[in-house]
Amino acid sequence: MLALAAIACVQPRGFAATPATTVRTRVVTELGTFDIEVDTAVAPTTVANYLTHVDRRLLDKASVYRVVTLVNQPPDTRVRIEVVQWGLDLPDDTAPLLPAIAHEATRETGLRHLDGTVSMARSQPGTATSEFFICIGDQPSLDFGGGRNPDGQGFAAFGRVVSGRDVVRALHAKGESVQRLAAPIAITSVRRVPPA
Repeated sequence: MLALAAIACVQPRGFAATPATTVRTRVVTELGTFDIEVDTAVAPTTVANYLTHVDRRLLDKASVYRVVTLVNQPPDTRVRIEVVQWGLDLPDDTAPLLPAIAHEATRETGLRHLDGTVSMARSQPGTATSEFFICIGDQPSLDFGGGRNPDGQGFAAFGRVVSGRDVVRALHAKGESVQRLAAPIAITSVRRVPPA
């Protein structure tokens, strides 16, 4: 499924620092581990969808299967992005494991597609399920009103990479001349990290 996918060291706007609402998850890949932090009070529908996938261990057979670089986009691409897309990559004719969720635009959440932001891949608004992407560098064209998607709704940012940025960069460095990887990179587990 090639739905468009689509960290700052400083905390992006919209992420509360209160431990009561933040949840950290650890993504283990063939190339190493990175942690994603989400805030249940921000983009609650999208975060709940992600955490349900995590808690039911549905992402344990996920993979990094699409890497978008500046050079592997079609020559007529008006707005270029850089992302690492991962998830279940179910065939188009396969029903999702969980229902699609309502689209939470960045206009509503106040989040932005900054370096390391984790967001939902989708085709149309309200079709996101089990496909995620991580921004490599700031990607404002993926926000509400941005030019990457013709509908102008942008994508539903919901988390950020808080450790393992080097692993995310290593995943992005696996980009090929085409966006879909010939050999997807396995994700072996995604789990909640117990609070310190």
